[in-house]
Amino acid sequence: MKNRRLFWRIVEKIEHLIDSGIYPPGSRLPPERELADNYGVSRPTIREAIIALEVRERVEVKTGSGIYVAENQSAEKSAVKISAFELTQARALVEGEAAALAATTITEEELAALHQTLVDMENEANAEDADEQFHLIISKATRNNAILVAVEKLWHLRSTNEDIIEAYKGVCNQSAHKRMEEHTAIYNALKMHDGNAARAAMHFHFNRLINSLFDASEQRALDEIRRKTSEYRGRYSLDYLAQARN
Repeated sequence: MKNRRLFWRIVEKIEHLIDSGIYPPGSRLPPERELADNYGVSRPTIREAIIALEVRERVEVKTGSGIYVAENQSAEKSAVKISAFELTQARALVEGEAAALAATTITEEELAALHQTLVDMENEANAEDADEQFHLIISKATRNNAILVAVEKLWHLRSTNEDIIEAYKGVCNQSAHKRMEEHTAIYNALKMHDGNAARAAMHFHFNRLINSLFDASEQRALDEIRRKTSEYRGRYSLDYLAQARN
């Protein structure tokens, strides 16, 4: 696991250099040996990082020439984008404080409506809508329209950004039981009018979610890297060369 994550840190460092303009589109990266010395890692680790960067279309490997920063760094890629990780962190910060504030202002009617969303959440057909309503009821209970608008906008991103929808899909579908437990804990804290407990329960919910997103993202990336590595191994193996001669 340590070695597997090591090359990922190299990927992040090189991407930062690309994004900051140190390595502009079309420029050539240093050779593997130099990169290995610069980052204090082995050349195989650098190769894994380069494969990952190639999969992400950040670099292009030209046989016999070197590694070049991809020219097709589109406006979409260079523009500010919001990832599922950033959105989840923002939701945790905003909704954690919303829950703490709502604990002091929420009414019995709002608690009843919140409990109904828990009932609806158990029905898989209505789980997503019930989940959204749960969080919106809490934001409305703060009696702060700025918080309500902020939460609504975050949920709009959650439900309209295709990349975020895809990232959340697998994670939410695989953890329905945990989601119910976490939302119930938030509800219980609000019912007790305990602001600290409500904030902690909301943070616990989002912390589990963001860790699940990272695990899923890493697995997808590793699967693609393994596929690419297998393709390269087949292409450059001696067995392949022998078959080509025949």
